[in-house]
Amino acid sequence: MLLSLSAYTGVMTSQVEVDAGLGTQRQDLAIEGMTCSACAARIQQHLQQLAGVEDAQVNFATGRATIHRSTTGPVITEEVLREAIEGIGYQLLDADVDTPEAAEARRQADLGRRLVVAAVLTVPIMTISMIPPLRFAGWEWLIGALAVPVTLWSGWPFHRAAILNLRHRAATMDTLVSMGSSAAWLWSFAVLMLDVFGDLDDRHVYFETGAVILTLILLGKYLELRAKRRSSDAIRALADLGARTARLPDGSEIPLDELKVGMRFLVRPGEKIATDGRVVEGYSAVDESMVTGEPVPVEVTAGAEVIGATVNANGSLVVEATKVGADTALAQIIRLVDQAQGGRAAVQRLADRVSSVFVPLAIAISIISLVGWLASGQPVNDAFTAAVAVLIIACPCALGLATPLAIMVGTGRGAQLGVIIKGAEVLEDTRAVEVILLDKTGTLTEGRMELSELSAPGLEQSDIQRLLSLAASLESRSEHPIAAAITAATDCHYPVDSFDNRPGLGVIGTINEPGHESGHEPVEIRVGRRALFDEIPPEVETAASEAEASGATAVLVGRGAHAEGVLVVADRLKPTSAGAVRAFGEQGLKPVLVTGDNKRTAQTVADTVGVEEVIAEVLPQDKAAVVERFQAQGKRVAMVGDGINDAPALAQADLGIAVGTGTDVAMEASDLTVVAGDLRAVADAIALSRRTLTTIKGNLFWAFAYNTLAIPLAAFGVLNPMIAAGAMGLSSLFVVANSLRLNRFAGYRAA
Repeated sequence: MLLSLSAYTGVMTSQVEVDAGLGTQRQDLAIEGMTCSACAARIQQHLQQLAGVEDAQVNFATGRATIHRSTTGPVITEEVLREAIEGIGYQLLDADVDTPEAAEARRQADLGRRLVVAAVLTVPIMTISMIPPLRFAGWEWLIGALAVPVTLWSGWPFHRAAILNLRHRAATMDTLVSMGSSAAWLWSFAVLMLDVFGDLDDRHVYFETGAVILTLILLGKYLELRAKRRSSDAIRALADLGARTARLPDGSEIPLDELKVGMRFLVRPGEKIATDGRVVEGYSAVDESMVTGEPVPVEVTAGAEVIGATVNANGSLVVEATKVGADTALAQIIRLVDQAQGGRAAVQRLADRVSSVFVPLAIAISIISLVGWLASGQPVNDAFTAAVAVLIIACPCALGLATPLAIMVGTGRGAQLGVIIKGAEVLEDTRAVEVILLDKTGTLTEGRMELSELSAPGLEQSDIQRLLSLAASLESRSEHPIAAAITAATDCHYPVDSFDNRPGLGVIGTINEPGHESGHEPVEIRVGRRALFDEIPPEVETAASEAEASGATAVLVGRGAHAEGVLVVADRLKPTSAGAVRAFGEQGLKPVLVTGDNKRTAQTVADTVGVEEVIAEVLPQDKAAVVERFQAQGKRVAMVGDGINDAPALAQADLGIAVGTGTDVAMEASDLTVVAGDLRAVADAIALSRRTLTTIKGNLFWAFAYNTLAIPLAAFGVLNPMIAAGAMGLSSLFVVANSLRLNRFAGYRAA
């Protein structure tokens, strides 16, 4: 039972829902201040320890915590939850004042400012440090001063996170960034102070090392945040589809939230249906493609059920509201998408997992080096030099580049190929996918009605073309999408003398048939269903039945009451779909067709493209259940779709792939978006994602290997800080070169 539900004008910041069967109360809370998945894990662990909390899931991608509170045990209020979250250094957003979108926008703007300052100041620091002819008396002090705002202000988010981690005895990449950049600046400043009483010729400063580290890591964080912000756009896009007002039968308009169950409202041609309801008066064709994904409008008359947010095509309707607010089909789809996104645990990055052990180990080695050198009677300068060399070697420049740079190159190459990848988590999701679910309309097919054939047994070709022109001329007066497909099939149109629309049957009109002398009596033309004709020859009936058996729509056409031919209107299969299905097989994926269309049409399409398993007549809310069914069998599932009805399934799937020729909602709910209509681009998307993940793993391996080999050498004094900084630079160059190899990715379409 739903107790309260926020209006769907944006991402929900607080939602409470009671599950009477489980005796728990579910609440969603928006949290600000998380910088990595380790933050989400820390908050989740802290919340799970609170009395009265049955379960807690914190999603870093959406910035939201889902808490299941007991309705029978200790009562835990929102204030208690707020104190618990803020007590460990994060903020709970007030749903009445702030939103996750505003918080993310503030953080992105803040990171952008810090990145600009860091980049502007790092350029002269690097230039003067690396080009000896540009050096002048006191240049070390200048670059040291320029490095202060980079280290302290631009790097503050990392220092703050490192302090929070220290308070809770944890270490992440933020700890590495903070320590490495701080150590480089502090040791360089100490060298300058020592030079006041000595000679700097045999000493080196490392201000540029810390500045470069912070600039590159800030760039990676900024790009990551931009990708993460898109994860909340799906629900907002869904909410924007709904009508804002309802028109009453007397012509007045009221806000949608004032519409109650049982009230009647008017829907004029071209308007959105305000809410779910039952038609009381009128006849029309309703375009439900935004909800069902199917291109053929549904003809409705008195007694028919209609769905809110769908579009009334060509007739006026009076509708009685049967569901409003959170009970409507659109609201339920929104909730499905929200729950599917919020329930997905964030994937822990490999670098974060390894750094939890690597960072304390590096610090320990640095301290041991310092103590060991001092205990053996070595000079203090040499001891500190070895200790700082260890910290600089451990500085995660290559580690920080490993993921964002590969993603940058991979996504850039993907954009060239019409593939949009939404972050590192997506890359990991592609690795173990076993089943790929394919929507039919707009994915395997073109998603629009076209006249594929005019079958007129017994007529000459010239007569067939004339019959098509007559039918197209008459249908040009109709607003029905099937009529539009027939009209577009030829450019030869004739003037129509009269036009009569027969609801549910077709159209009848008179045309001066070409070839007759002026003044000849016009010829009556009929286009529509069988019931519109008195005489249907057996060969015409056979042609109509064959068309319907193939899943197409059969429209009869003839002069007068005599049917002469069959207009076959169908959603055309994409010519590249079969090749895409073969590519999925080569990638080790099992394709399954999941569609709301009838079994006969679905099976025909599946047989044509080579898909063996078909699940047909699936309602919009059931597509996500199909995904869950495969997941319950232990399968990793990818879902490919393009309609609003696919959005919950795209969000529920381990890997959601939207075909870009579809709706914005499907694209926002998905993990991968294919801009092109060519389904082979989906195979390219999966292949590129896997290649990018392999590159990231290679980058991380060599970055960690570099640290593993170089740290002992630095500890024993073999590598001084200058050589350590150079080795760190070479490690970064390797990561850059390895990532740039992704630019050579071609894909199945190129082959």
